[in-house]
Amino acid sequence: MNRNIMSDFTVHTSVNAADVLSQESNTSPETNVIVTELSEEAQLKLEVIQTLLEPCDRTTYGQKLKETAEKLGVTVRTVQRLVKKWEEDGLVGFTQTGRADKGKHRIGEFWENFIIKTYKEGSKGSKRMTPKQVALRVQAKARELGDSKPPNYRTVLRVLAPILEQKEKTKSIRSPGWRGTTLSVKTLEGQDLSVDYSNHVWQCDHTRVDVLLVDQHGELLSRPWLTTVIDTYSRCIMGINLGFDAPSSVVVALALRHAILPKKYGAEYKLHCEWGTYGKPEHFYTDAGKDFRSNHLSQIGAQLGFICHLRDRPSEGGVVERPFKTLNDQLFSTLPGYTGSNLQERPEDAEKDAKLTLRELEQLLVRYIVDRYNQSIDARMGDQTRFERWEAGLPTVPEPMADRDLDICLMKQSRRTVQRGGYLQFQNLMYRGEYLAGDAGETVNLRFDPRDITTILVYRQEKNQEVFLTRAHAQGLETEQLSLDEAEAASRRLRSAGKTISNQSLDLSEILT
Repeated sequence: MNRNIMSDFTVHTSVNAADVLSQESNTSPETNVIVTELSEEAQLKLEVIQTLLEPCDRTTYGQKLKETAEKLGVTVRTVQRLVKKWEEDGLVGFTQTGRADKGKHRIGEFWENFIIKTYKEGSKGSKRMTPKQVALRVQAKARELGDSKPPNYRTVLRVLAPILEQKEKTKSIRSPGWRGTTLSVKTLEGQDLSVDYSNHVWQCDHTRVDVLLVDQHGELLSRPWLTTVIDTYSRCIMGINLGFDAPSSVVVALALRHAILPKKYGAEYKLHCEWGTYGKPEHFYTDAGKDFRSNHLSQIGAQLGFICHLRDRPSEGGVVERPFKTLNDQLFSTLPGYTGSNLQERPEDAEKDAKLTLRELEQLLVRYIVDRYNQSIDARMGDQTRFERWEAGLPTVPEPMADRDLDICLMKQSRRTVQRGGYLQFQNLMYRGEYLAGDAGETVNLRFDPRDITTILVYRQEKNQEVFLTRAHAQGLETEQLSLDEAEAASRRLRSAGKTISNQSLDLSEILT
């Protein structure tokens, strides 16, 4: 859309209620029509045109033109014609038909059948598909066919109008995230970021979980931190990170990695559904905390191909903050060791009741998100479940990213020196790297997933970039799973007992029981 297309006239007066009533009482000499009632479409046109008739400079007017065009789903030039019709004909200009074939779709039989079939198939059973989601599918199909002029959203609405009138009750959905009929968020730079489809805009935030945890030996630890990544369009929880590390860009990166990758869980999670969300955002929208303003996160965005934005004000964070309250009310408050959100009102037996480990809490949290939260309806978004809305709102099926492409999201430990035979020492464990024997004496970088450090990734630093060398496996633990927290807890116990820490003394059967 050309932002520079502007009419050359300067507006000196604005439309008020008196003007509207005056226009309504007049009969157009050309059409001999008296306007007594405006249609919903004409009313919308009037509302947005009024904003254009307020005095302003050329720059502001150009921006208003663009915003009005987006709201009406037309071009800037069409909006300029509407302004001219208002000046010449008043309200009659909004009710006149410009074409003899108005009401006809002017599209081929293929597209009409595709639109109707897509909507009906997407609305079978418990599924729900909106006209906007159908329009997204139309655009995707057009790209596949090489059609440069497919039906737009307004045409889709016209095709579906008879079906919608019979099947749907008119609803007006408004929430803090809606501006007019469009869901959008406002950035710190003052930009209104429209949210048009799934995986378009993701949001991220942290909270301290109100549950006290214990280690593998029942000793009291503390409350963990939960980081969530939310798809703004569907309100689905895309990914999480649960751990004892305080919020940082590294923690955000781990949550992002989990959100982007397809997620698979073992039988121990007892899931009835799959956590089917994955993909990559186009925009990443967060508060202005230090962890979100870091160069690290900007580098991740640049490498993976998304744009980072900061929130304009705290009230813009409702989409990502609301799930924390739901999780607290429906899950955390039911668990042993629950502390409540108010320290002064903490249950007396919270410490005594605590018995969950981090791994056990993570299993309960994943089960709740997958089987309940993402499968529930968000009343603000219509009658689709969050997952159904995410699935229906995808323009195309996301292309899964490879694990190696996301290594930038993994934690990086301080550098290590390769020992003779290709061995490395990390977290008091001895690792052997594949094909590292020839790099003895070299200094390398280590990256790892804190949920399982039995395998670490080895990189060589070359100027301003890291080059992947190989994987290194903890000796004797290749088929096991050991988290960073578990390894650190076991090391503390061995030190307090005066024992030497090694792969042999870190008996996995003792750590995990």
